[in-house]
Amino acid sequence: MKRLQLAAGALLCAVHLGIGATEVAYLTEPSRSVSAKASAAGDARAYRLDAARHSCASYASRSYKGRLPPLIRGVVVVETTVDTSGHPRSVKLVRGPSHAPDVSVAVMEMIKRAGPLPAPTRFTGPVSFIEIWLVHKDGRFQLDALTEGQD
Repeated sequence: MKRLQLAAGALLCAVHLGIGATEVAYLTEPSRSVSAKASAAGDARAYRLDAARHSCASYASRSYKGRLPPLIRGVVVVETTVDTSGHPRSVKLVRGPSHAPDVSVAVMEMIKRAGPLPAPTRFTGPVSFIEIWLVHKDGRFQLDALTEGQD
C-alpha cells in the first residue's frame, strides 16, 4: 500500500512539473519568400483581411486549414497598429488565455516578425485593427478574419 502511495505521489509530481510532457513550439520564423504587397483597402476592416492573408502566407506551415476542432489551446485577441509602409508599430494584447500565456507571447511576436505587412496605401496615417488568433494545441493557428469555422 505504501509503495502504491509513493508511486502515485511521484506520478502526480511528474505531471505537475511537466516531466515527460511534450513541448509545442508556438513561435516560429516566418517564410521570407512572402513579400508584402500594397493594400488597396479603404477601411480598417478591409485592411484586416489583407493583413490576415499576409500572416497566413508568412506562416503557411502553421496555418490551420479547414474547420477547427471543438477544443483549441487558446484564443488571443490582439490590436495591431501598422504605419504607412506596413511595419507593425504597436502590437497590444487585448485578451489572451490565462492558462497559456506562452501562446499570447508567441502570437504577438509572430505578428512583429511577419512584418512588413501590406502597406495601407489609401490611409494617410497609421491603421489599427483587431484580430482574433485561434491557436490549436499543436501550434497551428487560424485567424478570425479568414476562419472556416469550428466543429
